[in-house]
Amino acid sequence: MAIHAIVFDIGGILEVTPEGLEPGTRFAQMIVDWERRLGLRRGVLAQRLASMREKGALGHCTEAEWHASLCMNDEDRAAFLADMWNAYLGAPNVELVAWLRSQRPAYKTALLSNSFVGAREKEEERYAYSTLVDDIIYSHEVGIEKPDPRIYDLTCKRLGVAPSAMVFLDDVVANVEAARALGIHGVLFENNEQALRELNHILGR
Repeated sequence: MAIHAIVFDIGGILEVTPEGLEPGTRFAQMIVDWERRLGLRRGVLAQRLASMREKGALGHCTEAEWHASLCMNDEDRAAFLADMWNAYLGAPNVELVAWLRSQRPAYKTALLSNSFVGAREKEEERYAYSTLVDDIIYSHEVGIEKPDPRIYDLTCKRLGVAPSAMVFLDDVVANVEAARALGIHGVLFENNEQALRELNHILGR
């Protein structure tokens, strides 16, 4: 079956870490720095964040509830959140953004992200993803995370395509394997050159 839809993950694909560190490494260092700044024992802030990860990722808490769990005063919380979102959002992968933009209107396009409460607003403010693709599926809005098969099924339904008519790019092996198990053309991202070569091959170019 011909490909009718192209779906990208966001973090590590369209958003990258400028200094070349893995996004998780950058975020972890930021947490350690903030624990020192707040005079907290190593791991305390990380534990507070971990305790809310699933709730925030699946939309089971509000932003206000998540902010309260940080146990910071207003000034520290505002500064921490600014640092956190900068680490979360990274910098644009200009080449992949341009390539994905160029695929419309020949293909339906979407973003499929394991996200966190507040991500849509922050990413829209910085990257205007609503102008880039036809749809954005955030885990915190639909209550499902990759690699749960239901989120891929939902993506297909929202785009109106069969799994075999979709190509999906992600940088996490489990997420790509789950997509492939449903018949989606999964591509594991390693670098821009490799990803674009595989995507263009699947598209018959």
